[in-house]
Amino acid sequence: MNNYLVIQTDFGISDGAVSAMYGVALSVDPKVRIFDLTHDIPQYNIWDGAYRLYQTISYWPEETVFVSVVDPGVGTDRRSIVVKTESNHYIVTPDNGTLTQIKKHIGIKEARLIDEKVNRLPRSGESYTFHGRDVYAFTGARLATGVITYEQVGPELDPASVIELPAEEAVISNGSVTGNIDILDIRFGNLWSNIDRVLFKELSIEYGDSFEVVIENGTRQIYKNIMTFGRSFADSHLGEPLLYVNSLDKIGVALNQGSFAKAYHVQSGPNWKISIRKVQKLVYN
Repeated sequence: MNNYLVIQTDFGISDGAVSAMYGVALSVDPKVRIFDLTHDIPQYNIWDGAYRLYQTISYWPEETVFVSVVDPGVGTDRRSIVVKTESNHYIVTPDNGTLTQIKKHIGIKEARLIDEKVNRLPRSGESYTFHGRDVYAFTGARLATGVITYEQVGPELDPASVIELPAEEAVISNGSVTGNIDILDIRFGNLWSNIDRVLFKELSIEYGDSFEVVIENGTRQIYKNIMTFGRSFADSHLGEPLLYVNSLDKIGVALNQGSFAKAYHVQSGPNWKISIRKVQKLVYN
């Protein structure tokens, strides 16, 4: 193991929760190197937590241990697990759908149930509301620093049993590609879809082509307009919308130097759908 521990939560940093997790990890072994993925996952939003893991994990060295705590079911009978991914990373997390994107796009090689008789912070047995500190940070640090092996996490589980949230695949039908708005590029307000670049290119597209973009939330249409497919944001005028390929090789929607999400009140998640259809290129005289 490489001593790297990467932590993600929905706790924020306005109180001592994240700091307590740091302290537990360092108490296991001062040599552990702790990094933040994010602590700004919206409260209880397992979907966003799942996506941020997928967005990040492949860029870290093999054997890095991730702790992800978005856990509205803390204290219930939901499982606490550690998985080994096909990319040879480890994730310590509640089994509540947090691994949806990892399971779908990267793959889970092995899974184990955390044995809390062994892998739990000493003298924390009567606490059932802070497993992020008492179970996940403790177990993650022990694994990252080699205090325990992966086999010592606990009993083996069938990777197929790891819980997934409902997620639809992007599809092409009648000259239109339809997918999901999986996540927002929070800082800049761009929309990140699950439409892969390779699938999108089956529409026989070129940079500069025009597309009709429709965004719906359930059965309600939120947005419909024509925009250009550009290589970068500079391929549109200030304030204009555009389609582009984002850093995960998926199709994104942006507003040049503006927040598309705020401008049109668009959010993300399983109910937010996007359809893209190629139209005749617009020429202005």
